[in-house]
Amino acid sequence: MATTRLISMHQNKGKSIADCLADRTDYAKNPDKTNEGEYISSYECDPKTIQGEFLLSKRQYSNITGRQQENDVIAYQIRQSFKPGEISPELANKIGYELGMSFTKGNHAFIVATHIDKAHIHNHIIFNSTSLDCTKKFRDFLGSGKAVRKVSDRLCLEYGLSIIENPKREKSHYGKWLGDKKQLSHSERLRQIIDEVLAKKPVDFTVFLEEIRQSGYEIKQGNHLSFKGENQKKFIRLHSLGNDYSEEEIKSIISGEKSLTNKNRSSQKPQPRVNLLVDIQAKLQVGKGAGYEQWAKIFNLKQMAQTINFLTENNLLAYEDLEEKSHTATNNFNQLSGEIKTAEKRMAEIAVLKAHIINYAKTRDVYTAYRKAGYSKKFYEEHTSDLLLHKAAKATFDELGVKKLPTVKALQAEYAELLANKKKVYGSYHNVKKEMQEVLIAKANIDRLLQSETSEKEKEKPLEQR
Repeated sequence: MATTRLISMHQNKGKSIADCLADRTDYAKNPDKTNEGEYISSYECDPKTIQGEFLLSKRQYSNITGRQQENDVIAYQIRQSFKPGEISPELANKIGYELGMSFTKGNHAFIVATHIDKAHIHNHIIFNSTSLDCTKKFRDFLGSGKAVRKVSDRLCLEYGLSIIENPKREKSHYGKWLGDKKQLSHSERLRQIIDEVLAKKPVDFTVFLEEIRQSGYEIKQGNHLSFKGENQKKFIRLHSLGNDYSEEEIKSIISGEKSLTNKNRSSQKPQPRVNLLVDIQAKLQVGKGAGYEQWAKIFNLKQMAQTINFLTENNLLAYEDLEEKSHTATNNFNQLSGEIKTAEKRMAEIAVLKAHIINYAKTRDVYTAYRKAGYSKKFYEEHTSDLLLHKAAKATFDELGVKKLPTVKALQAEYAELLANKKKVYGSYHNVKKEMQEVLIAKANIDRLLQSETSEKEKEKPLEQR
């Protein structure tokens, strides 16, 4: 079963960055562990000179940006381990390279060293914290370990390898995802507390600081606003948390000028959606060729990986839970959809009713005069349009069962209330619809997989047992 872990590689006290890089990369490239370097691959760097290349990029970063390194993270390492006896060193190195390319988006140089000295083959993927163009730094983010796992799981499933379907996780942090008890860093914990406090919508910055203080933080105000939580030795300056957590940014969110939700979403790339599996046999029967079959097989493997990721994240690994979730999601969607349709129907009625009430009021005197004239044909011909409007209004009132005409003001108030409620429901409607679609697609994929397995077992039975 493939497991992953993302590790920040720090500069040790008393050592230069060059020495620290050499220590980490030399261990990864150890000839005794990589069959004399046979199982080492790289991207945009030479494994023999990796320390110097990484160090040069950091100097260029300072020259280009004018910024010095803000923290002691000099590189990152992904450890990827495979189930004993399930994979060859060559394939492990290939998968490690694809994982490095996918996770870094090809923006950071890296090496992949596959170790074969233990029962389980595993990769050390070390990538530079500085980007290839030397203008940016990779910043570890909350959920980065989870992101690595998802890419690794997809690749492993594509190559027919097993994965852990139910990784252990902390309540509030994925951590080192295979049951490791790693805690959040002090800075990441502070970011999380700030997000939680902002989500409560404090009325001003003073209330915001008081909420932070009640969360267990000591606050130091001066030239730089700083916070120190429990078990922290030093204060953390607010500006060191990044641009999204500057005092100006936080005040903008509190005042309503900026949205906390939008700010968080802007830093996250949309997750790939789960799609229905392709019925390969049905497509081949209508004339699709071998090329399509190969594409469809790869597509289905990717979608099953996405399906398993979705089920794992939503704790739907038991089929009964998946079935119950699909019913619940469908019912929630139908309920909200019904509320919206009811509101829209009534809003349409109000729009029609309001127009006829206005027409009725405008033409009432004309109709009264027409009646006093003994329903004169001459009068009718002179006021046909007004009389037709009056007649249509009365017909509408009868059709809607209106006995006492409401005022236009009351209808406008009812319409505004319905519109506000509709907008409120719509906020949940799209989320509920998306949830229902994802659950139903995941269930359909699992049903197809189970049906396929049942068919294969039937084929394997002797004829007399079928």
